[in-house]
Amino acid sequence: MSGGSLPTADADAVVAGGTLYVVATPIGNLGDVTLRALETLRSVPLVACEDTRVTSRLLARYEIEVRLTSFHARSPVSRLAALIDHLRAGSDLALTTDAGTPGVSDPGERLVAAWAAEGGRVVPIPGVSAALAAVMASGIVGPRWTFDGFLPRSGRDRRERLARLAADERGAIVYESPGRLLATLRDLVAACGPDRPAAVCRELTKLHEQVVRGPLADLVAAAEDGRIPARGEVVIVVGEVDLAVTRPRAGASVVVAAGADIAAALTEVEALVEGGAGRAAAARQVAAKTGVPRRQLYRVGRD
Repeated sequence: MSGGSLPTADADAVVAGGTLYVVATPIGNLGDVTLRALETLRSVPLVACEDTRVTSRLLARYEIEVRLTSFHARSPVSRLAALIDHLRAGSDLALTTDAGTPGVSDPGERLVAAWAAEGGRVVPIPGVSAALAAVMASGIVGPRWTFDGFLPRSGRDRRERLARLAADERGAIVYESPGRLLATLRDLVAACGPDRPAAVCRELTKLHEQVVRGPLADLVAAAEDGRIPARGEVVIVVGEVDLAVTRPRAGASVVVAAGADIAAALTEVEALVEGGAGRAAAARQVAAKTGVPRRQLYRVGRD
């Protein structure tokens, strides 16, 4: 293949066959594509795209002519098999998603996993990611954070995922569709409490980019009254929590919890739960009263 600056395969480390290039593409602004991504797309004989129409716009912008094929969540197993056969035959393949990095909350992971399982060579071509862009813009996530992708839409799986997110002191990144943004913000308030810091990052890198920061309850209000429109691509950033000290109410003093305080607070939480209160609500109530971190009360109570 052409493009001498692309890395060459280590014959001792991989099986014979083509190279699968996992190519990050812009999440909105086409100017964010990397030179290496363009070089790779020009060099391969075939590009597997989540949506060929979306990738075609990027290729047209940079006058790249290459054969495209679709590979998305509803693609049949036969399409995956055909792409693997293409690689087995010694031909290179580039994988793109509609926006951002393939393999992050999109079906590209199936292709990467299948070729890697055969010992095939997989080369990442890094670039823009909506999750990282949101971390950069929010300023609240902290040095340690989790990526939750899209939450389950309903039911027990959704409740359990929200509970785990709420009990974790680290920040969290969540993807959401615009039509479900308000419902998810309300669920986050119920799980994490109204005061947990958060940000809604909408249409990142695009003309109508918007980043709104504030307590979760304030973000719910902004979504309800239209200050955060239900349009475009959305990333929710849930801020980190300091487990040593809870945020005091107005006029209250900060209380650092000792072991005896935690034991007494846990007893009070269990009494409220036995009386019919939800554990999250009970933990919030006792945390506000005692200064023991709410997530510590919730998590220990669930263990």
